[in-house]
Amino acid sequence: MKTHYTVALALLTGVWLGAVAVQGLHAQLAAPTATKGVTITPLHAIDLGPEIEGAQGRQFRMRLVTFAPGGVFGLHSHKDPDARPGFFYLLSGTLISYMSGVPKEYRPADSWSENKETTHHWVENKGTIPAVGIAVDIFKHQ
Repeated sequence: MKTHYTVALALLTGVWLGAVAVQGLHAQLAAPTATKGVTITPLHAIDLGPEIEGAQGRQFRMRLVTFAPGGVFGLHSHKDPDARPGFFYLLSGTLISYMSGVPKEYRPADSWSENKETTHHWVENKGTIPAVGIAVDIFKHQ
């Protein structure tokens, strides 16, 4: 009889530990919606209307993006109605980008692209130094 109680206690402990682990994993992968610790500095912009027929209201821009340690660019999309295709090139530091919830680490000289199919993601700096990159995109301005 004592053996049954020991086995039951072990099973209950295992179930409890499994539930705690799953909750912890879910908390780690929950997408942050707020952006914090990110500085964006405009570098250049070109109004595409006079440059390309049919591109009225769109701007081609380049920005310097700095993620402080612990900085996060919250969940966002590049889909219509204001599709915003672009590229990001990492100059220094490390970033983790979550595309469709899948994490990938980027190091200096790495890059990624974003298009209207990118239900992107969020990006975070889990490192101890700032991560700095260049973002280039086509943006619908007002």
